[in-house]
Amino acid sequence: MEPIFLALIFIAIIAVGEVISIGSRARIPTLLVVVATVFILLQTGILPESYIAASTFVAVGGVLVPVLIVHLGTMIPFKTMMQQYQAVIITLIGLAFSVTAVIVLVTLFFDYETAVAGAGPITGGIIAYIITAEGLREAGLTAIVAVPVTVFTIQNFFGMPLSSIFLSRYAKKICAGETAATLVDATTKEVEIESNQKRHLLPKAFMESNFILLFLLFAGGAIAVFLDGLTGINASLWALAIGVTGAALRIYPERSMEKANSSGITMIALIFVVINSLIGVTWGQIVASLLPVMVIMVVGITGLMVGAIIGAKVFKWDLNKSIPVVLTALYGFPGDYLIVEEISRSVGQTEAEQKRIKDELLAPMLIGGFTSVTVGSVAMASILISTL
Repeated sequence: MEPIFLALIFIAIIAVGEVISIGSRARIPTLLVVVATVFILLQTGILPESYIAASTFVAVGGVLVPVLIVHLGTMIPFKTMMQQYQAVIITLIGLAFSVTAVIVLVTLFFDYETAVAGAGPITGGIIAYIITAEGLREAGLTAIVAVPVTVFTIQNFFGMPLSSIFLSRYAKKICAGETAATLVDATTKEVEIESNQKRHLLPKAFMESNFILLFLLFAGGAIAVFLDGLTGINASLWALAIGVTGAALRIYPERSMEKANSSGITMIALIFVVINSLIGVTWGQIVASLLPVMVIMVVGITGLMVGAIIGAKVFKWDLNKSIPVVLTALYGFPGDYLIVEEISRSVGQTEAEQKRIKDELLAPMLIGGFTSVTVGSVAMASILISTL
């Protein structure tokens, strides 16, 4: 079969997943639908394993992983992070407690390799999962690749309902005037305007060229891979550092890949990498991984919440606000945005109340998600997988 027909089959599955995600308001994530569907098709023999590689997208996705991580480093304006530093620090405290708890307790109950397999994905999204799954395969630990697959696909179902419960409580306090809402939407807009007015290292005309932006991103990814070979430090960490530093020094514009109009096809290629990681995973391995996965989920989520409670005490935040900010590690964007939208509509009785809820919750929730899924999880997964 021609590669374009094979690619069409998989992209159709992705599109169906997106339709279901939109219809469920992200309660059923696209990737869950894609992973579950492809896994069933592979296990039943309806979809031959050779079709995945023959689509040629897997090779493209492998090349794009370090490039995308460079892009992730450009996602959060530095000034916004400084203004929302409390949300950033509370999220990092939650991640630290979660990872530490998983490594210590899961190692006691099972083994260190299983702990590492679950610790990366539970603190973030697709990139942390890819780093973990690929690292396990390279270490010859293919028998436990089912652990990050299962954690990655079900964590959303734990994170979003818990976040909704706590955010609903806090939104009611906002409406009752028991909190001081901060107008973060206006602040964010000011930061974006300021950012757009700043000069970049290259002339403005160059920074508006899709091809030049892609060259800069690929150059950053290539440097990260080169430094990996030179130092032994995971390329993902180098790529993240290059993206953050490059954005701070105005070498990269914020959200570089989106500016280059390339984020959509890049995400499709990355999903193919996720699909490819399902090859060799059996139903028996999934069933065998359920017990450690449940332990990882309970321990990991408890660690996130303990960290959120400690962070709330330090910065005098309401627990109903700090806990969901940290729990964004389980689902990230767009789940964090959609939850705030839904809570503001369901709790706010008037447009003014709905605006107050969004004004106070949107920025810290988005920053929490970016801190965990975009930055923290990539760093933690890279460090942990290098210890195997």
